[in-house]
Amino acid sequence: MAVGRPDEPSDFDHFWHKRYQRALACQPLPVIADLNRDWLGWRVFDVTYQSTDQFPIRGWLLLPKSGVVKRGFVIGHGYGGRDAPDFNLPFTDSALLFPCFRGLSLSHREPLSTNPQFHVLHDIDDPQRYVIGGCVDDIWLGVSSLLRLFPNLAGHIGYLGISFGGGLGAMATAYDSRIRRAHFNVPTFGHQPLRVSLKTRGSGQAVRRFYRHHPETTMRTLGYYDAATAAARIQVPTHFACARFDPAVAPPGQFAVYNAVPQRKELLVLDAGHHEYPRQAQQNNELMDQLNQFFKPL
Repeated sequence: MAVGRPDEPSDFDHFWHKRYQRALACQPLPVIADLNRDWLGWRVFDVTYQSTDQFPIRGWLLLPKSGVVKRGFVIGHGYGGRDAPDFNLPFTDSALLFPCFRGLSLSHREPLSTNPQFHVLHDIDDPQRYVIGGCVDDIWLGVSSLLRLFPNLAGHIGYLGISFGGGLGAMATAYDSRIRRAHFNVPTFGHQPLRVSLKTRGSGQAVRRFYRHHPETTMRTLGYYDAATAAARIQVPTHFACARFDPAVAPPGQFAVYNAVPQRKELLVLDAGHHEYPRQAQQNNELMDQLNQFFKPL
């Protein structure tokens, strides 16, 4: 809870404002296809939209089988990708968009690798082209797609993201006023200088290895892609689930993101993340109850 924020580039806001305006200028051209499949009260659709650099993003859209759609959510995934939508979310009056971020799962495309340890390093030598920025664009264009399909949802858009999607979501929410509430579950990319100093596994370990050989190049780029730095700009209510123990996303980085949010934030402390533990089902039920209450004002 005492982890602070790292130093930031002097043009951090300029960098992200420019990137956001570029994304807003893109036409997402969303296309949905009915998969003729109903599950647990949801109608399931295939969705495709166009992100920045004309990158095609694929995923799923869930719509309630009955009733009026009053809210919309963009829901980000972890670095393991996504092979199906989540049917257990308690938002039965909502349109739920599950995009696969560029290069991963349904949105795989060369030259991006589907392996997180290579994906996370793609163009890390160039802050403007680094793949993580493109993935944030994918969230913004997901919001644009929801509003294109359901214009009545303006002012009623939320975001949920876990791990990889949590860190991306903090960056996206910081600069997109169309997102009115957000939840970040064990978010990554928090306090990058601290992150590269802490033992971890997966994509985080890949960045640590690259950093050891190219420290200046790595930190020049990662300074712009720090979820804790971005979180200090978030002005909407947020809900966090941060873990005491996590072998894939070091807990100090997770809490750095939470600590940086200036106000209107809630926190559920999990026993562990990216790891099975005895109270996991109980805490997951508690999380669903909290999210149901947290997003009701949306």
